[in-house]
Parts: sequence; structure tokens; C-alpha cells
Amino acid sequence: MGPVRIVGVSKQTPKYSRKTTDIIPFIDIWLSQKEDRFKRKVIKIFEGAGVDKRYGIMDIEEVFTATSFEEKNDIYVREVKILGEQSLKKALQNSNWEAESLDYIITVSCTGIMIPSLDAYLINSLGLRQDVVRLPVTEMGCAAGVSGLIYATNFLRSNPNKRAAIIAVESPTATFQLNDFSMANMVSAAIFGDGAACVLLSSEPEAKGPKIIGEEMYHFKHATHLMGFDLTNTGLKMILDPAVPQVIAEYFPDLVHPFLKKQGSNIDKVNYLIFHPGGKKIVQTVEELFGKLGKNIDDTREVLSEYGNMSSVTVLYVLERFLKKETKEGEQGMVLSFGPGFSAQRILLEW
Repeated sequence: MGPVRIVGVSKQTPKYSRKTTDIIPFIDIWLSQKEDRFKRKVIKIFEGAGVDKRYGIMDIEEVFTATSFEEKNDIYVREVKILGEQSLKKALQNSNWEAESLDYIITVSCTGIMIPSLDAYLINSLGLRQDVVRLPVTEMGCAAGVSGLIYATNFLRSNPNKRAAIIAVESPTATFQLNDFSMANMVSAAIFGDGAACVLLSSEPEAKGPKIIGEEMYHFKHATHLMGFDLTNTGLKMILDPAVPQVIAEYFPDLVHPFLKKQGSNIDKVNYLIFHPGGKKIVQTVEELFGKLGKNIDDTREVLSEYGNMSSVTVLYVLERFLKKETKEGEQGMVLSFGPGFSAQRILLEW
């Protein structure tokens, strides 16, 4: 049995984009009824979030317009289908794969609700086989991109000569709450952006790309309160506990070293850290921990700056950058991402 390899990653950005400097005047208007101190604090959060630019499925005026959950979700459904199709098409073209050669399709999204899920529409729009195995992953938040990679790996490992696609599409913009003045809403508005990505994996002997040596999930006990969404009448309301970076720092050694040891590796052998940029504080936390070990996470920081946190999609943008690098045979990369639950997903790659 051949190894499971990542054949390619394609990115797809929505049609609207905006610099953080363009958002500030809208915040001014949005918070015009609030006291100056609060407004200054929120603007400071936006300016200090480490996000210079982000993309969106709707224009900025539309984001700051009071609409119902139904109206925002309708836009989400419409745009997710477009972005999902574009990213899968692009990935297939880049790898010279036919759509009907796919055996397994995983779609990932947590920022809106649609049944049937995106994968059903992709089967029709791209002409996938009628016996393709489909799996929608909806409630794993930011960690779900890596969860998708883990599910695909397990499928391919037990099924030689097969192909899988993971399509992640997220629109945190569609979850923005206009009448929620909590710090969780302010912080999430400051860091999140929309985007899509597609990863192709294969268990064919002739497949090219880094191979997946090992993969594992880690679930923090009694930490369900740290991150997630409350389903309210106005939409999905962000839950984001300020303790998240601290919890990550506390458990970091437990997450990294035993996992690498199990794969017959260690931190010295890991050349690249492919890390999900949850936000500036989490990036700084991980940077300190890895800096001490002589590693950098520049690519993670740059993706956060150029696109914002696109939930499950973001780590796949970081991965895409690493697939473009000049790598040497035998070099290793560790993929790491955190999400609601609270959980951490890890994958070890070897070029």
C-alpha cells in the first residue's frame, strides 16, 4: 500500500476585498451611539489585530446593514456554492484530474447553514460520479480543515488507488452581529475574513506531493465554553473566550512532543510549522513557544495579515504556501490547528 499524499491546494477568494483602514470609518458610524472610550478601544482592536486586508462575500455596506438571519444565510448559501465550485475546479485543473476521478469528497463550513450540504451541489455542478462518498463537516470550526485532512487520510489509507478532495468555504462575515457589542463580537469582527480552499489527496502509487506520516486529534476536557457559536434569532453569535491563547500555551508541550514521538520524530526534525492563525495573540503565543525551539511561523503571520482568520480555511492557505516552497526530500512539516470542543488537530508531513 502506497502512502497518502497531498497532491495540491488551491485558494479562492470572494469578490469583495477591503483593507482594515477602509473598515474604520464604518466602525465609527456603527458605534456612533457608544461612548468615545469604547469606540477608541474597538478601533484599537481592529488596528492591532494583525490583519491588513480581508475578503468578503458581501460588500462592506451590506455587512453593516441590519438584516435577518435568513437574509444573511441566503447570501451565504448562494456564495458558498460559487466559491466551492471555483476552488474545486481550480484544484482539479492544476493537478490534471477529471472531476469523475474523485472517490471521496469532504466539504467543510461552519459559518452558515445549508441542507443539502455543499457537496451535493458540487456533485451536480462538476459532474462527480454518482457513487462518490461524501462527508460534510460542519461543527468543528477553525479546526475543521485539518479534521477534513484527517478523515480523508483515514479513508485513503484503507482504500488504495483512490482520490479525495476537501473543499473548505467559510464566511465569518455572514455571522457578524450588528447589535452585539460584546468584546467577543468586536474581536471576531477584527480578525475574521471570508475565503475558500480545496485540497486534493491521493493513495495512488504514482501520486506526487508530501506524504502524511501521522495524524491525530486532541480533545481538551471540560473546555466546551472556550469557543463556538450560539444560535440566536439574529444568526450565529460568536463565543470566544479570552483564555484561549493561555490554554494553548499551557497544553502546548502535551500537544506537540508526544505526537511527534509517536510518529518516530521530534521537534528538531520538524522543519516547517504549518499553523492556523487564530488571531494575533495566539500567533504570538505559538511564536514564543516555537521561537525557543528555533522555528518560525512567518507564513502563518503573513496569511493572517493578507486574509484574516477564515476559520477552517486559513490553515489550508498556510499549507498552500509550503507546497510552493523549494523543499528537500525528507524534510518534515507539522500542521496544527485549534477549534471548538476545545480541540487541537495535528498532522505530520514528509516531503
